[in-house]
Amino acid sequence: MFYLKIVVATLVACLLWTALIGYGALNGWFTDALAKPGDARGFMDAAVPFVEARNRGNAAFVLIEGGQIFDEHYFDIEQQVGVEPRINRDTVFATASSSKWITALAVMGLVERGLVELDAPVGRYLTRWQLPTGSYDPDTVTVRRVLSHTAGLTDGLGFGDYLAEETVPSVVESLSAPRSSSGDDVQIAVGAEPGTEFQYSGGGYLMLELLVEEVSGEPFDQHLRHTLFEPLSMTRSTYEWPGTLDNIATSYDVRGNVAPNYQYASKAATGFATSAADLARLVSALLGNSDALRPLRAETLAAMRTPEAHMFGLPVWGLGTILYAPTESGDFIFGHDGANEPALNASIRINPDNGDAFVMLSTGGETLASTLGFEWAFWQTGVPDFLGIQAVLAGIFNVFAAGWIVIVGIALLSVWRRRRSSRQA
Repeated sequence: MFYLKIVVATLVACLLWTALIGYGALNGWFTDALAKPGDARGFMDAAVPFVEARNRGNAAFVLIEGGQIFDEHYFDIEQQVGVEPRINRDTVFATASSSKWITALAVMGLVERGLVELDAPVGRYLTRWQLPTGSYDPDTVTVRRVLSHTAGLTDGLGFGDYLAEETVPSVVESLSAPRSSSGDDVQIAVGAEPGTEFQYSGGGYLMLELLVEEVSGEPFDQHLRHTLFEPLSMTRSTYEWPGTLDNIATSYDVRGNVAPNYQYASKAATGFATSAADLARLVSALLGNSDALRPLRAETLAAMRTPEAHMFGLPVWGLGTILYAPTESGDFIFGHDGANEPALNASIRINPDNGDAFVMLSTGGETLASTLGFEWAFWQTGVPDFLGIQAVLAGIFNVFAAGWIVIVGIALLSVWRRRRSSRQA
């Protein structure tokens, strides 16, 4: 009985230690901010060398305070001494999956106009393509669930890129036979019960691209230009192949080698390209005090950051919007990140409490923008954002292990003492 008690006590102690340290990690006990809270100059002064030490290509970084640009910095890996960098606030970068956030804004615009219902089946708005017949009721694949990656779509796309000389398939062709980044055969279909869990789906956003076209009656890129880019003077935002544009960021791989500018089969999921200045305009509009300056009404934007999907009990996704970390008011740092081959990374994060925001676009760094975005969100809230939790936990594995070793050591010492006492008796 003694030994059973020791085993049980050891397991309980290890679980309690793990829970304590995990709780501490989620609440920032083991993470240091780049600057003191509210010190925008201190954050910028720390962020610039942070990027310079990790930059393998080009990057554009804008820090926004109270809805206005506080400072901006541009990194050009090929910059020569005494020469102005080729990268500037109007340089166009691909944004990868940050495109999904722009698509969500477009869909919610249709919702505002009464042309789309959030809880209606996506299939109601599609005539040129429908989900394959399966085990689940297609009427449960709603617009809301597709926006929040809870529609049961199990494609996991990851769209494969297209070289400049290749012909990009149509939306319907991609829906029927998508090219995946993994190279595996993938079908856009319902493989899990809709509404039960979060499963990231690029295929769902390809469906939303078709929805926007069918409901608006115009090509996806034209609709975004008319409803978002032109009203906000986002003159450098486009769905064109970057290789046809001027002042574009050279594409680099993770080693700093020049790489191709790819074409993308899904405008809605991965095809949005833009500049730091345009994203700053968008952020400013989303934070505007006047509804006339906003692309959507304030209540619509609030609905987009209302939790729709959870992971490990944490709210992680709204309507096409990533919920990075809770703010002091009970709201969320929100926006969207994106990453794609060869080494593209983008991050847009906004604090609705104070109007502060972070914008970064990069090539040559698979996670550079997201890593600094994590640092910004932590500086804003004191809470690690959920995209970086895994790295935080991995970084404190030694803390977990030290506690487990001490607990097991105490248990073994208790057993040794018991046996010694028994022999002496």
